[in-house]
Amino acid sequence: MTDFIRHISKTVLVDGWKRFSEFTYELRNRDGSWQKQTREVYERGSAVTCLLRNPNTDNVLLTRQFRLPCHLIGRDAFLIEAPAGMLDGADPVERMRLELEEETGFSVSKMTRLFDLISSPGGVDETVVYYVGEYRASDRVSDGGGVVDEGEDIEVLEVPLDDALHMITTGEIYDAKTVILLQHYALQR
Repeated sequence: MTDFIRHISKTVLVDGWKRFSEFTYELRNRDGSWQKQTREVYERGSAVTCLLRNPNTDNVLLTRQFRLPCHLIGRDAFLIEAPAGMLDGADPVERMRLELEEETGFSVSKMTRLFDLISSPGGVDETVVYYVGEYRASDRVSDGGGVVDEGEDIEVLEVPLDDALHMITTGEIYDAKTVILLQHYALQR
Protein backbone atom coordinates (compact mmCIF):
# COMPACT_ATOMS: atom_id res chain seq x y z
CA MET A 1 0.00 0.00 0.00
CA THR A 2 1.28 3.45 -0.85
CA ASP A 3 1.30 6.11 1.82
CA PHE A 4 0.98 9.14 -0.47
CA ILE A 5 -2.47 8.50 -1.99
CA ARG A 6 -5.75 7.24 -0.53
CA HIS A 7 -9.49 6.98 -1.10
CA ILE A 8 -9.32 6.56 -4.86
CA SER A 9 -12.68 6.48 -6.61
CA LYS A 10 -13.33 6.16 -10.31
CA THR A 11 -16.25 7.24 -12.47
CA VAL A 12 -16.26 6.09 -16.08
CA LEU A 13 -17.35 9.03 -18.24
CA VAL A 14 -17.02 7.40 -21.67
CA ASP A 15 -16.56 3.71 -22.41
CA GLY A 16 -16.09 3.52 -26.17
CA TRP A 17 -13.09 2.57 -28.28
CA LYS A 18 -11.04 3.53 -25.23
CA ARG A 19 -12.12 4.65 -21.76
CA PHE A 20 -12.22 8.18 -20.33
CA SER A 21 -12.62 8.29 -16.54
CA GLU A 22 -12.69 10.74 -13.66
CA PHE A 23 -10.65 9.87 -10.57
CA THR A 24 -11.12 11.45 -7.15
CA TYR A 25 -8.50 10.84 -4.48
CA GLU A 26 -6.57 12.36 -1.62
CA LEU A 27 -2.89 13.09 -2.11
CA ARG A 28 -0.43 13.66 0.72
CA ASN A 29 1.44 16.94 0.29
CA ARG A 30 5.09 17.31 1.22
CA ASP A 31 4.08 18.94 4.53
CA GLY A 32 2.04 15.83 5.46
CA SER A 33 -1.41 17.35 4.90
CA TRP A 34 -3.96 15.66 2.64
CA GLN A 35 -5.48 17.38 -0.39
CA LYS A 36 -8.51 16.13 -2.32
CA GLN A 37 -8.02 16.15 -6.10
CA THR A 38 -10.09 15.21 -9.12
CA ARG A 39 -8.48 14.35 -12.45
CA GLU A 40 -9.73 13.03 -15.77
CA VAL A 41 -7.66 10.28 -17.39
CA TYR A 42 -7.84 8.92 -20.91
CA GLU A 43 -7.25 5.19 -20.35
CA ARG A 44 -5.69 4.41 -23.69
CA GLY A 45 -3.45 1.46 -22.81
CA SER A 46 0.04 0.67 -24.04
CA ALA A 47 1.39 0.91 -27.57
CA VAL A 48 4.49 0.01 -29.60
CA THR A 49 6.47 1.86 -32.24
CA CYS A 50 9.54 1.05 -34.31
CA LEU A 51 11.93 2.91 -36.54
CA LEU A 52 13.02 0.65 -39.37
CA ARG A 53 16.37 1.51 -40.88
CA ASN A 54 18.26 0.06 -43.80
CA PRO A 55 21.91 -0.37 -42.73
CA ASN A 56 23.07 -0.42 -46.37
CA THR A 57 21.46 2.86 -47.44
CA ASP A 58 20.86 4.76 -44.16
CA ASN A 59 17.22 5.11 -45.21
CA VAL A 60 14.34 4.85 -42.75
CA LEU A 61 10.80 3.61 -43.35
CA LEU A 62 8.04 5.95 -42.27
CA THR A 63 4.31 6.02 -42.90
CA ARG A 64 1.84 8.74 -43.80
CA GLN A 65 -1.81 8.48 -42.85
CA PHE A 66 -4.80 10.64 -41.96
CA ARG A 67 -5.04 11.58 -38.28
CA LEU A 68 -8.23 13.41 -37.28
CA PRO A 69 -6.77 15.17 -34.20
CA CYS A 70 -4.04 16.69 -36.41
CA HIS A 71 -6.72 18.08 -38.71
CA LEU A 72 -8.76 19.39 -35.77
CA ILE A 73 -5.81 21.42 -34.44
CA GLY A 74 -5.02 22.86 -37.87
CA ARG A 75 -1.91 20.80 -38.66
CA ASP A 76 -1.25 18.66 -41.73
CA ALA A 77 -3.87 15.92 -41.34
CA PHE A 78 -1.67 13.38 -43.13
CA LEU A 79 0.86 12.67 -40.42
CA ILE A 80 4.32 11.30 -41.22
CA GLU A 81 5.22 8.87 -38.46
CA ALA A 82 7.00 5.69 -37.46
CA PRO A 83 4.83 2.57 -37.68
CA ALA A 84 2.97 1.92 -34.44
CA GLY A 85 0.05 0.09 -32.91
CA MET A 86 -1.87 -0.53 -29.71
CA LEU A 87 -0.82 -3.54 -27.65
CA ASP A 88 -4.31 -4.58 -26.52
CA GLY A 89 -2.71 -7.19 -24.25
CA ALA A 90 -0.41 -8.66 -26.91
CA ASP A 91 3.32 -9.31 -26.58
CA PRO A 92 5.12 -6.09 -27.65
CA VAL A 93 7.55 -7.82 -30.05
CA GLU A 94 4.84 -9.86 -31.76
CA ARG A 95 2.49 -6.87 -32.01
CA MET A 96 5.25 -4.70 -33.49
CA ARG A 97 6.16 -7.33 -36.08
CA LEU A 98 2.50 -7.59 -37.10
CA GLU A 99 2.11 -3.80 -37.32
CA LEU A 100 5.31 -3.47 -39.39
CA GLU A 101 4.11 -6.06 -41.87
CA GLU A 102 0.60 -4.60 -42.10
CA GLU A 103 1.72 -0.98 -42.40
CA THR A 104 5.02 -1.17 -44.33
CA GLY A 105 4.91 -4.57 -46.02
CA PHE A 106 8.23 -5.63 -44.47
CA SER A 107 8.77 -8.74 -42.35
CA VAL A 108 11.36 -7.88 -39.73
CA SER A 109 13.08 -10.47 -37.58
CA LYS A 110 15.56 -8.32 -35.66
CA MET A 111 14.37 -5.50 -33.41
CA THR A 112 16.00 -3.93 -30.37
CA ARG A 113 13.91 -2.55 -27.53
CA LEU A 114 15.11 0.96 -26.69
CA PHE A 115 12.90 2.26 -23.88
CA ASP A 116 9.34 2.59 -22.59
CA LEU A 117 8.08 6.18 -22.38
CA ILE A 118 4.91 7.92 -21.29
CA SER A 119 4.05 10.87 -23.52
CA SER A 120 1.41 12.82 -21.61
CA PRO A 121 1.43 11.77 -17.94
CA GLY A 122 -0.92 14.55 -16.82
CA GLY A 123 -3.96 12.94 -18.40
CA VAL A 124 -3.18 9.84 -20.47
CA ASP A 125 -2.08 6.43 -19.14
CA GLU A 126 -0.44 5.31 -22.40
CA THR A 127 3.07 3.88 -22.24
CA VAL A 128 4.81 3.47 -25.60
CA VAL A 129 7.42 0.74 -26.09
CA TYR A 130 10.08 1.99 -28.55
CA TYR A 131 12.04 -0.29 -30.89
CA VAL A 132 14.55 0.10 -33.68
CA GLY A 133 14.81 -2.54 -36.37
CA GLU A 134 16.60 -3.23 -39.61
CA TYR A 135 15.12 -3.92 -43.02
CA ARG A 136 16.46 -4.77 -46.45
CA ALA A 137 14.72 -4.85 -49.81
CA SER A 138 14.59 -8.66 -49.57
CA ASP A 139 12.42 -8.39 -46.41
CA ARG A 140 9.43 -7.01 -48.36
CA VAL A 141 6.48 -9.43 -48.25
CA SER A 142 3.66 -7.12 -49.39
CA ASP A 143 2.87 -3.54 -50.35
CA GLY A 144 1.81 -2.69 -46.79
CA GLY A 145 -0.73 0.09 -46.50
CA GLY A 146 -2.56 -1.07 -43.40
CA VAL A 147 -5.73 -3.05 -42.82
CA VAL A 148 -8.64 -1.75 -44.90
CA ASP A 149 -11.24 -3.23 -42.50
CA GLU A 150 -9.69 -1.08 -39.73
CA GLY A 151 -10.03 2.06 -41.85
CA GLU A 152 -6.32 2.26 -42.61
CA ASP A 153 -4.99 3.76 -45.84
CA ILE A 154 -1.27 4.10 -45.16
CA GLU A 155 1.38 5.40 -47.53
CA VAL A 156 4.87 3.93 -47.04
CA LEU A 157 7.78 6.38 -47.29
CA GLU A 158 11.42 5.39 -47.65
CA VAL A 159 13.43 8.46 -46.63
CA PRO A 160 17.17 9.07 -46.20
CA LEU A 161 17.85 9.68 -42.50
CA ASP A 162 19.31 13.14 -43.09
CA ASP A 163 16.18 14.14 -45.03
CA ALA A 164 13.96 12.83 -42.23
CA LEU A 165 15.93 14.84 -39.67
CA HIS A 166 15.55 17.94 -41.86
CA MET A 167 11.79 17.27 -42.03
CA ILE A 168 11.70 17.69 -38.25
CA THR A 169 13.20 21.19 -38.51
CA THR A 170 10.77 22.18 -41.29
CA GLY A 171 7.76 20.88 -39.36
CA GLU A 172 6.91 18.17 -41.87
CA ILE A 173 7.52 15.57 -39.16
CA TYR A 174 5.91 16.66 -35.90
CA ASP A 175 4.87 13.37 -34.31
CA ALA A 176 6.61 13.03 -30.93
CA LYS A 177 7.36 9.30 -31.07
CA THR A 178 8.85 9.68 -34.54
CA VAL A 179 11.01 12.65 -33.54
CA ILE A 180 12.28 10.69 -30.53
CA LEU A 181 13.17 7.66 -32.66
CA LEU A 182 14.85 9.67 -35.42
CA GLN A 183 16.90 11.74 -33.00
CA HIS A 184 17.88 8.63 -31.03
CA TYR A 185 19.05 6.94 -34.23
CA ALA A 186 20.97 10.06 -35.31
CA LEU A 187 22.77 10.16 -31.95
CA GLN A 188 23.80 6.51 -32.31
CA ARG A 189 25.34 6.87 -35.80
